[in-house]
Amino acid sequence: MYKHETLRKALKKVVLDLAVTLDGFIEGPNREIDWCIIDDDMDFDGFLASIDTIFYGRVSYDSWGNFQPEPDASPTEHLLWKGVHAKKKYVFSSQHRHDDQATFISSDLAHQVAEIKKQGGKDIWLYGGASLIKTFIQSGFIDRYRLSVHPTALGSGKPLFEDLKSRLELKLIKTNVFKSGVVQLIYEPEKYN
Repeated sequence: MYKHETLRKALKKVVLDLAVTLDGFIEGPNREIDWCIIDDDMDFDGFLASIDTIFYGRVSYDSWGNFQPEPDASPTEHLLWKGVHAKKKYVFSSQHRHDDQATFISSDLAHQVAEIKKQGGKDIWLYGGASLIKTFIQSGFIDRYRLSVHPTALGSGKPLFEDLKSRLELKLIKTNVFKSGVVQLIYEPEKYN
């Protein structure tokens, strides 16, 4: 095995785990995500166990980075958010801000992402939002796409693949089908194959 292949396998992977509609939107025209289905057979706990870091954009972090479910929410929901909040968090933002729960990154994105990937450990969840995801797609920073395609068509909204500068070639690694009709497609960029 070549040295660069060994290094690539040792690096943490940036994983985009995301719900998308059948017509390719990640949110509706009013930022709604009420179409997202959560099945107990989706094994989100297994996904959380495979990561130790989460990348957020500032808007997503402000909305979800410290979210706490209502006291009367199910024990499963409380455990899910406890698992999410146990991860190391990085927020990519033009704002310089001190936060005890996250590290804010405001410059030299490529260098910062490369350094975090070298830290070892488990993989990184690219949580979003849409602007950060777009930047990561255009920069080639995503190592694995886990797209859960929901059986809903919105007709308009925020598309996942927007303003691509060049064609994105992906190789299908695995497919999971859930009882709700959600189909999860797991891809890696062709550069890894």
